[in-house]
Amino acid sequence: MWKRDEGVRAPQGGTTPATPPTAGAPVAQPPVVDAPASAPRPLAQPMRDVVNIGKSVVIKGELNGSEDLTIEGQVEGKIELRQNVLTIGPNGKIKAAVFAKSVIVLGEVVGNVTASEKVDIRDNGSVDGDLISPRVAIAEGAHFRGSIDMQRQGGVHGVRDRRIDRRRGVVVEVDGHRFR
Repeated sequence: MWKRDEGVRAPQGGTTPATPPTAGAPVAQPPVVDAPASAPRPLAQPMRDVVNIGKSVVIKGELNGSEDLTIEGQVEGKIELRQNVLTIGPNGKIKAAVFAKSVIVLGEVVGNVTASEKVDIRDNGSVDGDLISPRVAIAEGAHFRGSIDMQRQGGVHGVRDRRIDRRRGVVVEVDGHRFR
């Protein structure tokens, strides 16, 4: 006798009305309508695809992608996400050459890291290798062994190259002159 509209569903959760319905009278329930898949997202949080590699996963070889990636497992070889963010989680163990837009390290990385925007080694994060990025952040409590090359793309007038080498100290080159 009654047909249910496909766009309207009964509320879930198994709640029953406080008063029992009278025989033959329809029960008034607030309609629950699914939002369309193309509903606009809030502007404050742009939605990005993020892929997770769990801590039980081991990858040996080359890893390429066009999505943000979080690694909790082990990767050995080469990681290339040039337009995306790579996060090495606290359980992540990486032995690879890394190329990404931004790299956040909470776990362990052995190998050179190249980022077009920023490398961020957080508390308890560890990197044994050289960093190449215009911006580098190393938190107190983080481990780093290697050199840092902070060349800016496009360059700044008067400063051609800024290098920090933990093994030899600070080296700055300005118009062909090297300063320590």
